[in-house]
Amino acid sequence: MPNNHVAHLLNTLEEQSTEKRKLVDCHFAINEEDKLKVQALAELFHLSEEELVAELLHTVLLDVEEKMPYRAGSKIIRMEEGDPVYEDVGPMPRYMAIKSRLSKATKCA
Repeated sequence: MPNNHVAHLLNTLEEQSTEKRKLVDCHFAINEEDKLKVQALAELFHLSEEELVAELLHTVLLDVEEKMPYRAGSKIIRMEEGDPVYEDVGPMPRYMAIKSRLSKATKCA
C-alpha cells in the first residue's frame, strides 16, 4: 500500500492556504473578563488569541444560524409528501437576504 502521508500533507496545506486567503481583519472591543478568558484559552491550547477568537466566532455563528427559529407563515410554498410547507416568516429569510446583499456588495467592491 503506498504511503499517502505526503499527499495528505499537501491536501491539508492547500486547504489551509485557501482558508487563510479568505481571512479579513476585524477590530472590535470586548469585555475585560472575556479578554482574560480568550487569553487563558489561547495559552491552554497553544493558539494565538486571533486564531482562537476566529474559531470561537465561526463556531458560534454556525450555531446561531442552525438555531434560528422557523416561524410558519400563512402562505404554502410547496407540498412535501402530501403535507403543506409554509413560508418562513421568522428571522432566517431576512437574515439570508441581508447576507446575500452584503456578499454581493463585497464582490462588487
